[in-house]
This record gives sequence, C-alpha cells and structure tokens, in this order.
Amino acid sequence: MNTLHFRRIAVAVSAAAVLPLALTACSSDDSKDSAAGSTPSAASSPATSDGDSMNMDEPFGPACASVPKDGAGSFSGMAKAPVATAASNNPDLSTLVTAVKQAGLVDTLNNAENITVFAPTNEAFAKVPKADLDKLLANKAELTKVLTYHVVGEKLTPKQLENGSFDTLEKSKLTTSGSGMAYTVNDSSKVVCGNVPTANATVYIIDTVLMPPK
Repeated sequence: MNTLHFRRIAVAVSAAAVLPLALTACSSDDSKDSAAGSTPSAASSPATSDGDSMNMDEPFGPACASVPKDGAGSFSGMAKAPVATAASNNPDLSTLVTAVKQAGLVDTLNNAENITVFAPTNEAFAKVPKADLDKLLANKAELTKVLTYHVVGEKLTPKQLENGSFDTLEKSKLTTSGSGMAYTVNDSSKVVCGNVPTANATVYIIDTVLMPPK
C-alpha cells in the first residue's frame, strides 16, 4: 500500500513538473509564430508609401506652400468640405468664389459628385483686363459658361493629366499635358497646386483663367 502511494505521488510530481515546461514551449512557439506573422506586414509597409504613390496621392506644386497648415483652409480642412465651400476658405481663391456666387453656382458645385475643378487664383483673374473682367462678372450667362468650362465631370488623377482631353460641364473639351509635378492646361495655364482633395472634388489650382472655345 505504501509503495503504491509513493508511486502515485511520484507520477503527480512528474506531471506537475512537465506541465509548466509544455506551456513554456507553447508560449515560445506562439511568440515565434506571431513574430513571423508580423514580419511580412512590417516589410510590406514601405511598399505602400513609396515616393511615387505619395506623389500621386498628395497635393503638389509651389503654391501649396502658402496653404495654411491647419484650420478650414488647410488641406485636411478642405478635404472635409464640398468644393465651393472649401474654395471659400482659401484666400487665394477669393475672386473665383465671388464669380461662383455671382453665377449662382455654389449649390451646383457643392452638390455635384466626383468632379475635378481647375481653380484660377486671384492672380490668374488679375491677368484679365479689368474692363473685361467687370463685363464678364456682369453677364451671368457668359460667366456661367466660363466657370463651368473649368469643371470636368470626373475626378482626375495627375497620371490622367499627362496627355489628356476631357469634356467639361460647359460641353467643350479642355486638354492637359505634363508629368511628375508639372502640368499645363490648354497649353497656357500652369497647375500651381494640384491634386487638392475636397469632400466631392479634386482641385487643381491654376495660374490663368481658361476661356472656352468660341
């Protein structure tokens, strides 16, 4: 009876000693599996943030430096607002915003989906002789024609601008060309800050007002 009792105690002690070792081995294997599983993820992250993809996804151009770093007029602020509202938060687009209001296009632009707007800066409008600009602002039909010529009914990526021809809301076509971070519209207007996101549009800020074909 005593011998059997001692054997049972020895087996119990042996099992108790083996269990922690088994758990330790499992834990070690799990951590190795976990580490091994995390390696591909870590290795793949740089591939999703290489220079080319960043250039395609982020605003670019010399005039982007003047955009506020925070607030409603910043890139993150404009991304949350529809395009006409976003433009109104950018001081460099105040003349364009005045023209859009004069033409009664605020709601049209804000309610549109997935559009591209080529937005002339204040300096772009300043290139237009004052008498001609005043005449344009006073003629709602002609103003609407000019402004809608700056809008394409799809979101355009920089890649699409390399050699493009697009129908505008005005019904005429505009052309684009360029590469990298340098693009021209209709061979005359330079993109000075491109690929700017708003809630419903992509904006390319340009340095010359586009005039539709006669």
